[in-house]
Amino acid sequence: MLFGLFYFDWTILIVLPAMFFAMWAQARVQSTFQKYGKVSTHSRRTAADAARRMLDANGLHNVKIVRVPGHLTDHYNPKDRSLYLSQSVYDSNSAAAVGVACHEAGHALQHARSYAPLSIRMSLVPICNIGSSLAMPLFLIGLLLAGDFGYIFMLLGIAFFSLATLFQLVTLPVEFNASKRAMEGMRDCGLLYEDELASARKVLNAAAMTYVAALATSLLSLLRLLVIANNRRR
Repeated sequence: MLFGLFYFDWTILIVLPAMFFAMWAQARVQSTFQKYGKVSTHSRRTAADAARRMLDANGLHNVKIVRVPGHLTDHYNPKDRSLYLSQSVYDSNSAAAVGVACHEAGHALQHARSYAPLSIRMSLVPICNIGSSLAMPLFLIGLLLAGDFGYIFMLLGIAFFSLATLFQLVTLPVEFNASKRAMEGMRDCGLLYEDELASARKVLNAAAMTYVAALATSLLSLLRLLVIANNRRR
């Protein structure tokens, strides 16, 4: 019996709270960005300009800022030391967009300062990529096989899945610290007024909840796999 993977069983209840939390967090970040993305800042400075000023103020003149397609597809790539801003952020002069852009600039500052959690996360990427591709196939093979041999495969799948959970755990301090650096940078560089800083903070806090939700989902999914394996063992 492929318990708990291909049809409803009680173990799905373990993950449901985190799934609802993740949906709420995603909806909240979208609505918060939309709300504060409609109001232009007093300076009319674009998010790309704001990020450039924050980077330059910290001596990161070599970090490029690149426009990319999509909505909230913003990210910093440590491999090419480039900050990628989405179309909805790059040219916008809203507090929401400036906050997002400076958050990504915060990641560039982390990289330049060798921030330990970011270094750990970067080192985990290749391992987690392998683990995420092997976790469920190994677990499924374990379900199909009988006896102790199958149980060993299930444990291997769980071990690989735990790498993804570890990655989510390390991601939390990285994201929260990038937002902290963004708030400090926006204030120190005079990029936003106090009321605008409050708006940017709300956007960044909403975005942070998506990472908390991702960790909760991963932890409860891991717990579910352990419960399924234990039930199969009996």
